[in-house]
Amino acid sequence: MSQITTTLKALQDSIHAKDANQPEFLQAIDEFFATLSPFLEKNPDVLTHNILDMLTEPERIIQFRVPWQDDAGNFRVNRGFRVQFNSAVGPYKGGLRFHPSVNLSILKFLGFEQIFKNALTGLPIGGGKGGSDFDPKGKSDHEIMRFCQSFMLELQRHIGPNIDVPAGDIGVGGREIGYLYGQYKRLCGNDQGVLTGKGLTFGGSLARTEATGYGLVYFVKHLLADQQDDFKDKKVLVSGSGNVAIYAIEKVHELGGRVLTVSDSSGYIYDPQGIDLALLKDIKEVKRQRLTEYAKARPSAEYVADQSVWTHEVAADIALPCATQNEISESHAQLLISNGVKIVAEGANMPTTLEAVAVLEKAQVTYCPGKAANAGGVAVSALEMSQNSERAAWSFETVDKTLDTIMQTIYETCRDTAEEFGFENNLLAGANIAGLKKVSQAMLAQGLV
Repeated sequence: MSQITTTLKALQDSIHAKDANQPEFLQAIDEFFATLSPFLEKNPDVLTHNILDMLTEPERIIQFRVPWQDDAGNFRVNRGFRVQFNSAVGPYKGGLRFHPSVNLSILKFLGFEQIFKNALTGLPIGGGKGGSDFDPKGKSDHEIMRFCQSFMLELQRHIGPNIDVPAGDIGVGGREIGYLYGQYKRLCGNDQGVLTGKGLTFGGSLARTEATGYGLVYFVKHLLADQQDDFKDKKVLVSGSGNVAIYAIEKVHELGGRVLTVSDSSGYIYDPQGIDLALLKDIKEVKRQRLTEYAKARPSAEYVADQSVWTHEVAADIALPCATQNEISESHAQLLISNGVKIVAEGANMPTTLEAVAVLEKAQVTYCPGKAANAGGVAVSALEMSQNSERAAWSFETVDKTLDTIMQTIYETCRDTAEEFGFENNLLAGANIAGLKKVSQAMLAQGLV
């Protein structure tokens, strides 16, 4: 065992000991560390200056209570968080997630991934994440407004357009961002760049809603082009039915592919004729209903309750997991291989377990990690920040073209970095090393901070 391997293992063990009750964060650490040795052999100063020790420890973790009143007049309380992980490249940037599963482990994993995702965009943004264990489902608009106002009452102390710029994530869409920004403006003034994902009438960017889903498909488009191929007639499996899934489906259909599945927390839809995007948008974005309503309105669709979409046996070419972390297990990966899937590209954050990634890599399925493939959302968030600084609004075509170019650059950076360090066709290794290279250089240049 080399000295570098020994040092990495010791640091990994130390993190596991300190954060033994944080499984999601530890999974992100293990995935990252597994690919670093060749880079560290050529860049030993990263170890001698303990950059990895600093990089794996958040610069700041903020936790606070969020008291709010429901429509029945009852006083309620939730936990609020902001993990400001690394600001070497720029102000902290990362979404807010409102979901009952939110805890420190999940937010640390998301914030850690965000460091490298943001670095890969080539834009000057650091990594952070935040949110609350508040569940927006079943809440009235007034309850959500009161919760968001209370949440921002505390969060505003710790953010700013040059300090930390949150965005949306699971459970935080345009409605929530509007309420959060309105409260921030009331307290701090009209700093539009303090939140991204805003409405178009108050500083938002065209193409931001579509950005993560479109960017995911652009990433795969450039991968396919490398293989002298394209999306035409490709059968695609998608999980989730939120923002990322919907706009990934839209772009796949635009490029000639056919999406066969979508899912939510209650089950999944299989539609051999291809997902009816207009119907899906009406059900999920307008009426905010469950996918059972899609099946009722679409004779060709089959609804399977209480099952993962990844248990469905159907021939397919590409899988786009767009729901949540660890949705693809080892057995699911085996079924994807049996189904003929050749590319798995992550629209969600870490939706594939470490064991499943190993299975895919062994079968030579091209695995596109979320920190690269779903970076389109944060890329356009940074473009929104630029527009806010300019007091300008770019056209949809300008933002979309820039997004496509950024995703091509991310793909090529991951591909070329993987080859440079002996990981041919391993986009995960390429993403990890390219992200670390940029962030570590910034940290070394800035000294012991």
